[in-house]
Amino acid sequence: MNDKRKKPSACEFARRKARGAKIPSLSLYDTPTAKIAASCGIDLLLVGDSLGMTVLGLKNTIPVKIEDVMRHSSAVRRGAPEAFVVADMPFMSYQTCPADAMRNAARFMQEADCDGVKIEGGVQMAETISRLVSAGVPVMAHIGLLPQRILTGCGYRKIGKNKEEERELLSDAKAVEKAGAFCVVLECVEDKVAEKITKSLRIPTIGIGSGDACDGQIQVAHDVLGLLPDFTPKHARRYANLAEEIQRAFTSYASDVIKG
Repeated sequence: MNDKRKKPSACEFARRKARGAKIPSLSLYDTPTAKIAASCGIDLLLVGDSLGMTVLGLKNTIPVKIEDVMRHSSAVRRGAPEAFVVADMPFMSYQTCPADAMRNAARFMQEADCDGVKIEGGVQMAETISRLVSAGVPVMAHIGLLPQRILTGCGYRKIGKNKEEERELLSDAKAVEKAGAFCVVLECVEDKVAEKITKSLRIPTIGIGSGDACDGQIQVAHDVLGLLPDFTPKHARRYANLAEEIQRAFTSYASDVIKG
């Protein structure tokens, strides 16, 4: 139920980690879903570039544009004014140089009224994160499996299976914390490695497919609700099967119209 709680600041999530409070988070894209999530006490909402697959029917996140995330971020903000809303900066909106990242992040903050942005990458993105934070932009970092690099990576798989990958992940995590990120998403990181990272950082880790030792968890709302029956990620737990419910409703509606 909505208890009219105050919108958290970026610093609040580190305080939750310090007192051992787990952080539930969702990636979602529209006003009604955001309103429901916030009413359930989920106050960290990410407008992920995963909207490319879940909403727009694209094969991956690469074609997603700033305008796509901007439109959906505005919708989420309208639905959940009391939540901390983070916009996922899409492919090539921040990788070119820190100046481009700052310019595009400003659009999300000013035009879509977001509370922060998310960017993928660890050590390589530390300077960009630092510049953004110094300019007043809260940054959610993202390491491990990086969907925006899927075309040059090794596909969708667990990261951290060997010592070299483990060292790289730990270096990435330390780098984004030092740069000023307020939290870091660990996507498809080996559970034991994710636990090591979580224990080594002051900022919270938000896991997706990275075990239960993380300080919080994030899932895509469509996966949680069972809206995409043709594909469910291995790490996603389905809490409902709305696709079947919607199909029954639409079938009944069509039948009623046909019958007059």
